[in-house]
Amino acid sequence: MKFDELDAKMRHYETFHDVSVLPEMYMVARIDGRSFTKLTKEKHDFNAPFDERFRDYMIDTTKHLMNCGFKITYGFTQSDEISLLFDFNEISFGRKHRKYNSVLAGEASAKFSTLLGDVGAFDCRLCEFPNYNLVVDYFRWRNEDAHRNSLNAHCYWTLRKDGVSASAATKRIEKLTTSEKNELLFKYGTNFNTLPSWQKRGIGIYWKDFEKEGYNPQSKKSVVVKRRQLETDFDLPMKDAYNDFILKLLQKD
Repeated sequence: MKFDELDAKMRHYETFHDVSVLPEMYMVARIDGRSFTKLTKEKHDFNAPFDERFRDYMIDTTKHLMNCGFKITYGFTQSDEISLLFDFNEISFGRKHRKYNSVLAGEASAKFSTLLGDVGAFDCRLCEFPNYNLVVDYFRWRNEDAHRNSLNAHCYWTLRKDGVSASAATKRIEKLTTSEKNELLFKYGTNFNTLPSWQKRGIGIYWKDFEKEGYNPQSKKSVVVKRRQLETDFDLPMKDAYNDFILKLLQKD
């Protein structure tokens, strides 16, 4: 069998199950750390429940993904996860799921591992949304999940530092309402409402335009040029205000 015939035959098996995102669908990728509890709590000395060094690794990884060849409008990170909103007109790789999933997981793993100095692996899944309202709902979901996880984490580690076992702390928190969790923290001297916003709502990263003075060598005159750079937002809005924030980003597409 000639090589061209063999190549065509085997590529059929490789690509037969390819699934592509349909045109006029919004795309969001979610990238999650694999076995990060063990990595961050056992192998490396990160502070619990939140560590600024780990936070910055996740921010830098998100920025790397937003600069690795795709048109990405918005990045959101909380804990060990990253969500990416693609430009509505993104068409790389024919919008094939396997390409986005493999490239983004690989890029995230490589960047984070380089920053950490150890192996940190990520997986990736691609979400398709037929309208912008569902995109807003998605990011509202992740924003509120950050709040819930933060409250639980602060309660858990407050109890653990007070000598409560891991299993007992988990069971105690499961039985508490949101107000009771806030009261628990307050008894230990922590007002959850005054904690840094990034711990409770996650961190947003988006493109921001700015003007920069340049020089035109032909006219030999100074000129003002427009550039854009990634802005990191540690104080995201919440609830309906966050919905409006995401809508404004979508309107820029």
